[in-house]
Amino acid sequence: MRQSKSLLILCIESVSTEIIHGDHNDHRLLDAVSDDLPSDLFDLLLKHLPPMALHLLHKRMPTKHYDTFISNQLNNARKRGRFDDFNIAWETLFKSRWPEIVGAILPYDKWTKQDMKRSRDIHIVDWHQMYWEAHLQNCLDKAAEMALLPSFDGSISDITIPGSIVESIGYSMNVSDSASVYWKLSFHCQQFGCYARCLRFQNVLCVSETCDLLRDSKLESIVLRRIRSKEHINGACKLLLQNNETLCSIEFIYCKFSSDTLNAICSSFYPKGILQHGLQYFSIKASIILENDLVPVPSGFLSLLSSGRSLHSLIFCDNHLGPRFAKMIFDTLLDATSSLLILDLSENNITGWLSNINGGTSRCFGGCLEINNSLWSLRVLSLRGSNLRKDDADTLKNVLVQMPNLEYLDVSDNPIEDEGIKNLIPYFVQASARDSCLLELKMENCDLSSTGVTQLLGSLYHLKNPLNSLSLGDNDVGSEVAEHLARFLGSSRVKVLNVEDIGLGPSGFRELCEKLPKKIILVEMSVSKNRGGKEAAKFISELILRAPELVALDASYNFIPSESLADIYYALEHSKGKLRKLDLTGNTGCYQSPQASMLAEFQIHGKPVVVLPSLGTTIPYDDDP
Repeated sequence: MRQSKSLLILCIESVSTEIIHGDHNDHRLLDAVSDDLPSDLFDLLLKHLPPMALHLLHKRMPTKHYDTFISNQLNNARKRGRFDDFNIAWETLFKSRWPEIVGAILPYDKWTKQDMKRSRDIHIVDWHQMYWEAHLQNCLDKAAEMALLPSFDGSISDITIPGSIVESIGYSMNVSDSASVYWKLSFHCQQFGCYARCLRFQNVLCVSETCDLLRDSKLESIVLRRIRSKEHINGACKLLLQNNETLCSIEFIYCKFSSDTLNAICSSFYPKGILQHGLQYFSIKASIILENDLVPVPSGFLSLLSSGRSLHSLIFCDNHLGPRFAKMIFDTLLDATSSLLILDLSENNITGWLSNINGGTSRCFGGCLEINNSLWSLRVLSLRGSNLRKDDADTLKNVLVQMPNLEYLDVSDNPIEDEGIKNLIPYFVQASARDSCLLELKMENCDLSSTGVTQLLGSLYHLKNPLNSLSLGDNDVGSEVAEHLARFLGSSRVKVLNVEDIGLGPSGFRELCEKLPKKIILVEMSVSKNRGGKEAAKFISELILRAPELVALDASYNFIPSESLADIYYALEHSKGKLRKLDLTGNTGCYQSPQASMLAEFQIHGKPVVVLPSLGTTIPYDDDP
């Protein structure tokens, strides 16, 4: 039998309905609630009001408590209490409606040490603002779905928002026709646009009408998708121009730019003709920037790169770039004075791009470290999947000297081979002679053999500031490298090591286990897809016992038989470490084995430490016989 609502809840619902659907010009009810209601009832009301009622009450609160909170650092305890009360209520509403995105609402960049999307230095989340921003994004996404239909032939502002979204903020489907405005996109843009700071737009919404609907917005981050036609380019330019003073991040995905349209986009950041902008993050991904590599790089685009003193991040990923375009970007940065932290040119075809930078690489030697260019501050360089060869590695080592603060280098998925490693080693030797900042090095799938990897490990042994993370996965180096890996684990202080699919085999694991240091400071390691069998299980057991700081170990797809699980159980039972996840998926011999049930007793916060293969994960991978 359905339980009846209490009288108190019925009263709260009645108050909510009156706040939402009553006369918004008559503030007597809101005044009575905010000024006359006892604090205990007021707090209870906040916990049960739907979003729209809470919003109207929030707006009506005296003294504009949020602005006071920001400016006065919450010196007034009563104002702080009211801010906290409302903020907690908004946080609860946000998490109940979007539980899946709570962890991603404030993306934190470990390289810039700040929020990637928001320019404000306020460390307290304004959940009121975040709620309506997320709500408006939902409305825009649904509107884009409607506008993309071939049958759509109407006004963007008149698009009807689905009832589930409108009802979620407190409006009822039973309201009269006079309230039909609540179901239109225009209402939600006009009411909540002022709270939006970060929004994504599909191409169909990049039109003048959308800009008019969001004229009260002060966007700090804009993501534009599939911008290709002249109409959408013009709409994007207007949107950028409209938010020029607050915009700090712009990202284009699946777009297509000609030389003229790229110039038009870049010109949107100079509304007053002053060649200086406040952009911090500029990104173009999976797009076509120019028709081909022979087309001149637009002057407006180069001006954007050279005039951005606040520019922290440049990402040009998977854009079909050729070496000429990449060279122009690099040349421009060599002469610019921005504090660039991130440069990503991955997934392009830029073979030979460094060979003729500003007349050659000789400028990179000698006194190059005294040059105050945009690469001086660079901390992240990604050249993954850019078809770099051994000669590119030779010139890259010279350019890396221009980056004394580099912390992250990714040259994975490039066929640089052993000769390329040999060409890069002088950079690592030089780095070992000074206080190198390099923390993470990724050289996955670079066509390396045991010779190249052995030489690389030898050059990394004695870095004054040792690597934190090294990734050598997907190189067919074989078992010969096992002894050198063991030595590296002992002499370096690496915390994250990826040697996935390097062909260790049983003999490699046996050698690695025999030469393994007594104490290892690893935090994460991947040895998956190395076909180690029983020897892989023995290595896993020894590593668990010798690495007290180990948190995650991926040993999937290693042909580990079920009888070897007893060794792993013993190690887990006697370990005093911090292991939270041991991945054994893909080891088909362990599926539903009697020994597997023993491992279920090891849990962290109710979750199993050992992840075993299930019926859906027992399909062999390519190397499986």
